[in-house]
Amino acid sequence: MPKGFTTKQSSIAYEISQKMSCQSPKHGRINLRPVTPDDDEFLVTLYGSTRTEELSLLPWTEDQRDAFVRWQFAAQQEHYAKHYPTANHDVIMIDGRQVGRLYVARLEQEIRIVDITVLPADRNAGTGSYLIKQLLDEADLTGRVTRIYVEEFNPSLSLFKRLDFSSIQQDGFHLLLQRTPRSNNSEHDTK
Repeated sequence: MPKGFTTKQSSIAYEISQKMSCQSPKHGRINLRPVTPDDDEFLVTLYGSTRTEELSLLPWTEDQRDAFVRWQFAAQQEHYAKHYPTANHDVIMIDGRQVGRLYVARLEQEIRIVDITVLPADRNAGTGSYLIKQLLDEADLTGRVTRIYVEEFNPSLSLFKRLDFSSIQQDGFHLLLQRTPRSNNSEHDTK
């Protein structure tokens, strides 16, 4: 049985995950492939891209910023491994080019989007929306809620609201968003 699939929902989840690696009409060929040790530098750079704005406000040298990003990335990876040990860690590829990461934990009662990040140059092109909609289809088919933590100032918050996520908890500036499964598997639209 594929990694991360341990319940009776496994065959449905596996089929949906394979669907996520397909041709998207707007974006070229979107593929997910498992993270490997060869991806470490890409993943550190990708993580650093999410901290650029706040780090630009600090009077640090480039070496200090790089050390901080690497330290924070390692801490994040350790947290994910501890709290979501069976999560799938995938690199998002478009036409063979690394553009992001998608970490998903398929739990008994929920699909937890642990992390979805796309490089700045590839953001707002629909890649993340496409992948999230595939996960929502999986959640609908398997009767599970979909959850993700998002910072309250993250621009992607508007996307999640359009996809019918609502805030169910706040921890500091982190919002836990949830979308309940739909009883029918209609197309998800972004209104």
